[in-house]
Amino acid sequence: VQTLLDQVEAKGEMDVVDDLAFPLPMMVIAELLGVPNSDREQFRQWSAHTVGTDYALRLTTIKQMVPYFLSLIERRRHDPREDLISAFLSAEVDGEHLPEQDIVGTCMLLLVAGHETTTGLLSNAVVCLDEHPLARQEVMEQPDLLPQAIEEVLRYRSIVHTIPRVATVDTLLGDQEVQAGDLVLPLFAAANFDEAQFPNASHFNIHRTPNRHLGFGYGIHFCLGAPLARLETRIALRLLLERFPQIQRRPDAPLELKPNPAIYGLKHLPVTLR
Repeated sequence: VQTLLDQVEAKGEMDVVDDLAFPLPMMVIAELLGVPNSDREQFRQWSAHTVGTDYALRLTTIKQMVPYFLSLIERRRHDPREDLISAFLSAEVDGEHLPEQDIVGTCMLLLVAGHETTTGLLSNAVVCLDEHPLARQEVMEQPDLLPQAIEEVLRYRSIVHTIPRVATVDTLLGDQEVQAGDLVLPLFAAANFDEAQFPNASHFNIHRTPNRHLGFGYGIHFCLGAPLARLETRIALRLLLERFPQIQRRPDAPLELKPNPAIYGLKHLPVTLR
């Protein structure tokens, strides 16, 4: 984070998405997987392509990613290191090693899921604190409030708006009958504004407790990377506010969402630093 902020300090301005929220989780997930530094720019492009709306480009990207990971897996098979791919290769379930295709699929999932959502969380957090200066002042004076402020960002500006699910049993949702096999589109973002669970739900409140939001899903579908996303966002926000306490969103730059119906993420977030 310090390295990324060093690169923008002299300019006095930055795009929070391009200069911090996008590269940071990419650097982290690439390091965890054991991707060489020379390949990280390629990782950036693949991640952007796999969450876009150009499905032909997405398919092409996947076809490029599979042989890349197969090659990296083969290298780690002969030269294991302290990274996730080496850990996948050494892992055993009931005495059997993981199938190679499962390792490839997991690497591709981590690349996208471990990146795009954290990018959205960090940029959304900056917007929320810009829109609510009293909350930002509290967080700057009491950094220990950052974790609960991030939880409120997850509720107030949910990153994952919806994920399709298939009902496994007949059930009743409100007054709507849902049959086993039906495709259901739960709107997590709407649930996070349910007044029965969140009194005064339209108010951004970093002291909200309890805050049982669905920002990371629920139950068996709870986000595997939630602790990592929280950690990255907490560190990045703390350092950003410490180094640039005068940071402000540029009012002449309207917020524009990425063209993705499921992920609430900004294309850009220009700010001034002083």
